[in-house]
Amino acid sequence: MGYSSDDDKILSYNDVVLRRSDLDILNGPNFLNDRVIEFYLSYLSTVHASPAISVIPPSIAFWISNCPDTESLKDFIEPLGLRDSDLLIFPVNDNTNVELAGGGLHWSLLVYYREANSFYHHDSLMGLNQWSAKQLFEAVSPFVCDGDAIYRECSDTPQQKNGYDCGVYLLGVAQVICQWFSSGGVKNRDELWFNDVKESVPDLANHLREDILGLIRRLISEKSE
Repeated sequence: MGYSSDDDKILSYNDVVLRRSDLDILNGPNFLNDRVIEFYLSYLSTVHASPAISVIPPSIAFWISNCPDTESLKDFIEPLGLRDSDLLIFPVNDNTNVELAGGGLHWSLLVYYREANSFYHHDSLMGLNQWSAKQLFEAVSPFVCDGDAIYRECSDTPQQKNGYDCGVYLLGVAQVICQWFSSGGVKNRDELWFNDVKESVPDLANHLREDILGLIRRLISEKSE
């Protein structure tokens, strides 16, 4: 499917190309698409640039979760070097149709923390994506760590107040966790980033769309100078 003439490219950032329609999505009460999610996760990976942190794009996380062939999946994952990172960020989408790019109705976040050898699922809508998160966990964990990793649903994740802000909450949680890790984290495995997420994400989610719009406009301005 092609793009209309009025949906021009407005920004190329790392490997992400944003279009004018993405600004419309951010301007209104809309479900965030794959491009917006990938753009901001790519931005976070630049801000928190470290070999210890891997922020996985939505398309790669989706393919890992839904790849039907184990051998092909192994060949796909190994170049990513996931075993070399201590913190892995995976966006989770409930799309199960590998032929439908950009499908799905809900976003959440799966995080692997090597120090605890555990995956943590943050879902802003009462665990709606639990099945999809577990599918991704089961697919990727053999390529991330030796031995059995733990899977945990984070029941105290801040909850969205509407039916369209799941992507905003995903990005807010990812931002807080990356900041927590970059700041040194904590040694208590029972605490980790959970309090930071609980305290910071609700307010962050209220203005994150506006923040991302401002970031995009600033990057566009910088490229035009």
